[in-house]
Order: sequence, then C-alpha cells, then structure tokens
Amino acid sequence: MRVKKLDTAFRIDYSKRVKNKYELPPISDAEKTPLVEALMLIIEQQAHAIQKLEEDAQHLRDEVAVLKGEKKRPEFKASKLDKETETETGSDDEDKGDDDTKEPKKRPGSSKRKKTQTLIIHHKETIQPDCVLPDDATFKCYRTYTVQDLKITPHNICYQLAIWETPDGKTFSGRAPQCGHFGGTIKSYILYQYHHCQVTQPLLLEQLHEWGIDISSGQINNILLKEKEKEFTQEKEDLLSTALEVSDFITVDDSGARHKGKNGYVTHIGNQHFAWFRSTGSKSRINFLELLRAGQTDYYLSDESYLYMTQAKLPNKMLCKLQGHAQSIFPNKDSWEAHLDKLGFKRPRHRRIATEGALIGSLLEHGFRQDIVIVSDDAGQFNVFLHALCWVHTERLIHKLIPLNDQHRTEIQIIREQIWTLYRDLKAYQKSPSSERENELDTRFDAIFMQKTSYETLNQLLKRINRNKQELLVVLQRPEIPLHTNGSETDIRDYVKKKKVSGGTRSDDGRRCRDTFASLKKTCRKLKISFWEFLNDRVLNINLIPPLAEIVRQKLVNKTA
Repeated sequence: MRVKKLDTAFRIDYSKRVKNKYELPPISDAEKTPLVEALMLIIEQQAHAIQKLEEDAQHLRDEVAVLKGEKKRPEFKASKLDKETETETGSDDEDKGDDDTKEPKKRPGSSKRKKTQTLIIHHKETIQPDCVLPDDATFKCYRTYTVQDLKITPHNICYQLAIWETPDGKTFSGRAPQCGHFGGTIKSYILYQYHHCQVTQPLLLEQLHEWGIDISSGQINNILLKEKEKEFTQEKEDLLSTALEVSDFITVDDSGARHKGKNGYVTHIGNQHFAWFRSTGSKSRINFLELLRAGQTDYYLSDESYLYMTQAKLPNKMLCKLQGHAQSIFPNKDSWEAHLDKLGFKRPRHRRIATEGALIGSLLEHGFRQDIVIVSDDAGQFNVFLHALCWVHTERLIHKLIPLNDQHRTEIQIIREQIWTLYRDLKAYQKSPSSERENELDTRFDAIFMQKTSYETLNQLLKRINRNKQELLVVLQRPEIPLHTNGSETDIRDYVKKKKVSGGTRSDDGRRCRDTFASLKKTCRKLKISFWEFLNDRVLNINLIPPLAEIVRQKLVNKTA
C-alpha cells in the first residue's frame, strides 16, 4: 500500500527541530475547519505527552549519571514572576526613564562600616620600628592595626570533689557538674556544626580528635539525640501551637524525606516569624490536619465535620450512620478506627472523608482559627479552611507551555505580561487597599483569564486558572497575606540540602531531632537571634533568651495592635 506524500507546506522539517519543539505552518481562519481544529488540539496534546516522556527520560538519565559518579544535567531556571514585578529591581513603571535622571549607583562596599569598629580587643601589643631611630626622632602616636584570630584549643577541667566523713560514718561529697564529662560549649559546638553547618558525624569525630578531644562516635550521637532532647522538642512543639493561635496566615509546602530506607515526606508550616517541620510517611490531607492539631490526639464529630463530609460527597447512607450514633468524641486514633469498623466503613474513600471531617471537628473544638489563611502551591492536601494560592506557581503553568508556532509564542508572551502587570498592581494594592481598586483588579482578572486565543491548550489552562479565582484573589479581602509561597520554598531548601549531605534518617530519634533543630534554626534566623547564642543559652541553662514561642507571640501581637 502506497502512502501519499503530504503537501510541502504541511511537512515538518525534522532537521529544524529546536529543543523538541516542532513549528506548525500558519493556518488562516478560512482553513480552520472543525476537523483542522480537532487535529491541532490532538497535536498539542501529543506535544505535551512527548514533553512529559522526555522529561521522565531525562530524570532517568540523571539518576544513571549520578550512579555512575557523573554530574546530572542542570535544571532550568524557575519563573521570575516575583522578581519581574519587584519595584526594588527597577522593573516597575516608576523606575523606567532616562538614565540621566537616575541616581548613580554606589561602588560596592562604599557605604560599609569599619570592620573593626565593634570588635572586643583581647590582647594589645606594641611594635616598634625595626630600624635604628635617628637621635632627633620624637614619638608622635600609635597607629592601630587590628588582627582577628581564633584560638582553638582544648580546655579540660578537673574537679576535685571533696569528701568528708563524720565520726558516725556519714559521708558528704561535692557534686559533680550536671553537664557530664563534656562541657556545654563543646555540646553546643557539636549541635551547631551538625545542624547549622551540615557537618556529618564522621567528620565531626575526626575534627574533634585532631583538636585533642577524646570523644567517641557514640558520645557524639548521644549529644545530638539525647542531650536536652525533650526540652528542645517541647520548645519546637510550643512554637507551632502559639503561632497558629496568633498568626493571620501560614505558608505551607512539602518535600521528600527518606526514613529507614523508605520514601517519606517533610511538611513545612511557617510565615515571616517562624518555621516548623515535621517528617511523616504520608503527605495526605489527613496528615496535614493531624499536624495542624499541634499535639492533640482526639477526633470530634461536629456540625462542621458533617458539613465537610457532605461537601466531600460522602454517601448519605454512611453519613447517616455517623450522625445516628450518640458518641461524638474519640480520645485517640485507635478508638476512632474501631468506631469506623463498627459502623461498617470499609471503603478507603469513605474512611478518609470521615476521618478528615473528624479531624476538622477536633481542630475547631480546640480553638483553631477559621480565619487564618493557608497559602499553598495548589497541592490538594492543603486545600482546607480559608485557602489561598501562590501566584508564582500559577504563572509557572503558562511559562511551561510549548508553543507550536510564532503566533502561539506571541500569545503566551502577551498573557504573561498581562499577569505580571496584574501581579504588580496586586502588590501595590496590599500597601493601600481600597474598594474601587478591588473592583478594578477583580474585573481585570476576568479579562485576562476569560479571553480566547488561537492556542487551545492555553485556553484550557486559562479556564483552569479562572476556576481558582477565589483562591488567587483572597488578597483583595486580606491584604496582609503574601502572594506567593517563596518563604516556604526558601525554608525547606535547607532541609533538602541536609538530606543531600546526610541522606535519610535511620531512627525515629534521628528524624525527630532533624525536624526539631531545623525548626529552631530557621525560627532563630527569622527572629534575628544567633543560633549559636541560642544553643549556648539552652545547653548551659542560662535562659536569657525567652522561649521562641513567646517571642513570636509578642511580634505578631504587637504587629496587629
């Protein structure tokens, strides 16, 4: 069977393929019959399928390269939506103009303070000229020259515990320091190096041995996992419960975190004043709601629980079983699971919806604020209560589209520029909100995301974004919330780097320890507290730094006052 050759105008020149994108010839409106439009839609869908397969293949090639000891292909840069609309970068309209009208940029470092201005001098030494002075030379003054140095040397203390004995045989002895055989400074140093500087335990052991410290790997492990573990963990848990009580919004994100050789996940919850991490084996909505409970373990069935189950389309038969039972409070997970078994909840979907509703009831029963905004990247597990979406992740969907011709490329660029302009104006609205401005931005959103283009895939994507209008424009009613989840992305990056350096955790104590110190370190950084000073304060029982939860409370309460 012979296949007829395609018309020359509709042939695809495979030699001109650039970055796996094929150029389609322009098609006039008269030629856009229903059949042609259907075929173009199929081509667009196939192009996306090919792109997905090629990305998966590249990921596999990267994994093979890493296993061979080679470097994997560098990743592409992310969307620059927030940077493009930042006024400080000079990209806004108010910064555009002639170069002559702009202030000249200062030389880097010209406005820096003197480096030795606030230094504490520990030793002074006078240096005379190294030549023979003339007889008529007179002393004028000293010119200071400061040298910064670090003295690293062991400082071992031998305590002689006096023992006294009475005639009747009773003995009295001096008490040994509670710190054990290793002082507070060395313990703080081990914690600081491991959790902040990401130094592995073998390297820490080698370093301390080279400095003359007689310590074993087991003792280092005990300092990292056992010393004051309860106090640090409790401070971290108090941080979340307090922050949820006084915060107007939180940003959330998750990432992979292997544990005991199995894939797991770490969830981040935070805002501009705190960061909190918890590693679990799941990233479901049930897991997220359990984390929001901040230590509570009960399940509660309330009107809000049944409303959620109805909206989640739990069958009426199963809903009636829950409502018809007298018991509404369950102290722990085991009692709740037994209750579901008793009522005949066998399908996983039915058990999931019922559990989510009971967790929501528990949260509200313990005072969880329904007006707190949860800002996420559109991951389904975070879509509870008052939910807002990240604009950067939304614009990234358009940024990743594959244009099939110049017209598609032009239309994508126009849409992106319109989104950038709207995003810039939303940031301006946050500084000075008004009802007139709110209506204008709402109308412009409709104009952008309800328009039609010649690129059908782009049209479908615009429709999808338009369905999320309410979550994208929460900022119009709550100007204090961020328009993105950059804070969570930045916070979780250190956790990912730690995972790359040390791999996954091998014990429950190790996983809890990593979550605890990642939370405390990030929170200290946001509160402008030295993590080194914080560790010394807690390890040495100085207690000059208040609990981090109280500092967060004061900052958020004072901000809203």
